[in-house]
Amino acid sequence: MSDPPPPGDTTTARPATIAASHQALARGFAALRIFFGLIYLSNALAKMVGVGAYDLGAASFGLLWLPQAQFILDDASSNTNFGLLGGLYQSLVLPNFGFFGVFLTIVELAAGLALLFGVLSRAAAVGNLLLIGPIWLMYLFSDATQYLWIYPVDLVPLLLLAIVPTGRYAGFDGRLAARFGDRWPF
Repeated sequence: MSDPPPPGDTTTARPATIAASHQALARGFAALRIFFGLIYLSNALAKMVGVGAYDLGAASFGLLWLPQAQFILDDASSNTNFGLLGGLYQSLVLPNFGFFGVFLTIVELAAGLALLFGVLSRAAAVGNLLLIGPIWLMYLFSDATQYLWIYPVDLVPLLLLAIVPTGRYAGFDGRLAARFGDRWPF
């Protein structure tokens, strides 16, 4: 018969598990949803007021305003090896950026408010994925040197927000789901 393991020996112990309640997960996803809502709402407001740089004395920061958005689109589409997508942006989006800039601002404003208040939250996440996904693809397939994870840091949480109905906790989607039941897809 063998001796029991010495105190503190964890070689035979089972790994610890973390029990996460549905409430804790819902709160975490709601916080992520609200955070992304604030990001898109603040960037939309920067586009609306036409100011991208802010100096509050103790803190200085930048937001993504229209000239910067146009620069990013031009840089991504002119340096990409993904010819079809780059060509679409070069021939359609950038020459008509007056229209597309307004469209971008409206979509960011609507998506930001939707995520912030949890109404149509999954659709808002999909809309944001459709805005930044092509930019990431163009940069991914380009000769430009970009930090690999700069766009996935946005894309992965947005993908999770598109999958999980986060607006049902601390959002209007919860009220609408209670009213319409399983027919409410958000």
